[in-house]
Amino acid sequence: MSNTIKEKASPKLLTAYALGEVGCQMSWYMINSYLNLFYTDIVGLTGVAITVIVAIARIWDAINDPMMGNIADHTNTRWGRFRPYLYFAPPFLAVFNILTFTVFPVQGVLKAVLCLICYVGTGMAYTACSIAYQALQNVIAIDSRVRQLLATARSVGSSVIGIILSAVVPTIMLKFSKNPIINEVTGEASADARGYLMAAVICSAVMIPVFWLCAAGCKEKYTNQLHDNSAPAEKTGFLQNIKSLVQNDQLLMVVLATVAGTICVTGRYGILTYYVIYVAGSFSLIGPVFTSMTIGQLVGTLTVPFGTKIFGKKNYMIIMNLIMALGFVLLFLFPSNNKIVICGLSFLGALGFGAPAICYGMVGDSIEYGAWKLGKRQEGLAASMLSFGVKLATALCAPVVMLIEAVGYVPNVEQTAATKTGINFMVNILPAILAIVSLIPVFLYKLNEKKVAEIRADLDAGKHAWDHK
Repeated sequence: MSNTIKEKASPKLLTAYALGEVGCQMSWYMINSYLNLFYTDIVGLTGVAITVIVAIARIWDAINDPMMGNIADHTNTRWGRFRPYLYFAPPFLAVFNILTFTVFPVQGVLKAVLCLICYVGTGMAYTACSIAYQALQNVIAIDSRVRQLLATARSVGSSVIGIILSAVVPTIMLKFSKNPIINEVTGEASADARGYLMAAVICSAVMIPVFWLCAAGCKEKYTNQLHDNSAPAEKTGFLQNIKSLVQNDQLLMVVLATVAGTICVTGRYGILTYYVIYVAGSFSLIGPVFTSMTIGQLVGTLTVPFGTKIFGKKNYMIIMNLIMALGFVLLFLFPSNNKIVICGLSFLGALGFGAPAICYGMVGDSIEYGAWKLGKRQEGLAASMLSFGVKLATALCAPVVMLIEAVGYVPNVEQTAATKTGINFMVNILPAILAIVSLIPVFLYKLNEKKVAEIRADLDAGKHAWDHK
């Protein structure tokens, strides 16, 4: 393909690609936001049991992601390499989503084992969908700026569905609850087991056609140009592919930044409901707080195209992380049950949640860099490495419920002042510290737009890094 061709991103393509993230979030929102609370307050699991379940599931996911990426990289069908997984995996994901939020009539160790099996099944089905979806970006566009627009559209889709789910899910949960749990001090109602289950059923039912619309609208335009499908597939083993990716130092910087950033955001999401219910003092405030955060994420994401154009991906990532840390620190310093205050500061911190859109753009650039440096293009494995970072970070977040218990948390009762302070610290100060730590690998990232354009020109001309030595 000539490097003089100017690629453009159509609104239709951007919308179709964004729908894939909508599908992902309709699965992961319930798990990310409510699973720990469901396990402690509904299922009755201890912090130790939850930590073991989440750690095992996430460690397996971290191993499973590169495996799935390797499988996708060796897939060849008339629908492409990655789109088939968006057609066939979502129904399985829907089933496991529902099972994850089902309370089985068993007790003791068997209860924890069933929770683990359902959670692992959800993770594996989600991996099949998410790895294919992430890799798809790199074969439906080839220009770095267009890929960044696709990454931004993805984050916009995440924010929009996040706003909807934040506002709607708590209402659904309470509406379908037959016997809501009543807070003994405030008199506020919280959802029961049926409420959680019905919310999972509704989200899962809508998720399937959304994934299908994404697959239908995202044709793999550049798969054949970027990969010689007529040639015999190179017989490389899984470990050899991983070794090649480890040699891609720029991808590693993105993955390391993703690990720290995900621990910051995901760990916080995992215990944020405890903060809202027991520190701010209201289950009904969950919706407004989560909605203000997703609106903040949307606004932050919408600034990414011009922010990265003005400052560059690396510098704008730094700016967004500093804004996020500031919002968290202010929430800690000014704890309040005032709806305007907590929602306003949550909005401020969430402006930095647009940073993943930049990470996805960086991954696309690092794939070009890997093809140029190593002579091998691996969209599936590259996408899986970013997902690997997310899953690894989630596994490292597993003990967070134990930390809540360590500061004295007791389900469904008024917490002591010391416990509230401990929850406040874990929800706000620890994530602020991690937001700063996640910038260390960002400073080592060196692929700016000029460098990526030079790499693309070399690849179009059949040249690689070793040709310049």
